[in-house]
Amino acid sequence: MNALTIDREGWTAAGDALLHDAIELRRAIHREPELGLHLPKTTEKVLKALEGLPLEIRQGPSTTGVLAILHGSPNGRTVLLRGDMDALPLTEDTGLDFSSGIAGAMHACGHDTHVAMLVGAARALCAKKDQLAGTVMFMFQPGEEGHHGARFMLDDGLISPLPDAAFALHISPNMPTGVFAGRHGALLASSDAIRIKVIGAGGHASMPQDAVDPIPVACEIVTALQTMITRTISVFDPAVITIAHIDAGTTYNIIPEFAFMRGTLRTLSERTRETAHDGIRKVAENIARAHGCVAEVEIERGFPVTVCSGAEVDLAEATAKALYGEGAWMTMPNPMMGAEDFSYVLQKVPGLMAFLGAAPTGVGGDYRSCCALHSNKMTLDEQVMARGIAMHCAYAEAVLAGALSA
Repeated sequence: MNALTIDREGWTAAGDALLHDAIELRRAIHREPELGLHLPKTTEKVLKALEGLPLEIRQGPSTTGVLAILHGSPNGRTVLLRGDMDALPLTEDTGLDFSSGIAGAMHACGHDTHVAMLVGAARALCAKKDQLAGTVMFMFQPGEEGHHGARFMLDDGLISPLPDAAFALHISPNMPTGVFAGRHGALLASSDAIRIKVIGAGGHASMPQDAVDPIPVACEIVTALQTMITRTISVFDPAVITIAHIDAGTTYNIIPEFAFMRGTLRTLSERTRETAHDGIRKVAENIARAHGCVAEVEIERGFPVTVCSGAEVDLAEATAKALYGEGAWMTMPNPMMGAEDFSYVLQKVPGLMAFLGAAPTGVGGDYRSCCALHSNKMTLDEQVMARGIAMHCAYAEAVLAGALSA
């Protein structure tokens, strides 16, 4: 990696100057959360916030996502900055004066802040357009919460030609406020949905010998799946399987014909992912067969593993420290088993996702006890968005200036 040269004072000042507008935009989005791939109100807010900037706007048929492109030198590099836009299906209970006004929807994962920071970065970078040695793509992406929005935007051809590097920030209430964090290699897990139907033969509860009861078979499968994971998969390339829902029967004295199970599989490599898929099918089908039942196994592939490139992570670390000092970066010792669809972008482009600590004001060192992402009581310190804006800008500037060149 080449020596890092960034406009430290300019970007930190820009982040501070744009913070008020970022807070206003974040709160407007927070009040009207939307779910899934089609977010017309959120997209309208984004487009309005970008009005008047020298940006090419692209939108595709599959989502209401927006790719805004700041064209610099045609012979320069291209960097992509991403912010996801969708909310979660739960009812907010924070007491904030800008709480969600939509029943059953809440920005409980910080995507509202991601959008606001990315808009701020677009404004700041557009103001220095003539000083940038390349092109910046701003990816405003819907459908991150399980809807594969990044994959749809890629498939729609919006991100073409592909950039030289890609960067995303994710806010976290369970990290020290204002600290960035990341790591080389796997950052987040793959996530697959598991559905198993055990088919037996119904009958009277008093005469199980005349039926084929699928319930104990389902229970045996749940236990055996845990054994399969711990005895066939290395702890150094791990997998986590959870059967979170079992449904069978209609009343207390009838043996049902079917038992249904649903769960999730998380892994940190494609090799372990395939090994676990094969093991799940073998365990469920053969245990069912041993008891005179049939098991139908369906595994729905979700997001891939989020893998961060070493040089890009090193650049993010150097950028964070250059902006805010040595304590502004934390190297994560381990991956997290959550999943993220920015992984689709990182399958095609070298880059990284980093976290930004945003523990609510007043918690001090007790940030680990804060309500976590996906909690209906989750709150954040909005002031850190100034750092997020500056980090987006400085990272983009560094990439375009050739900091990643050998």
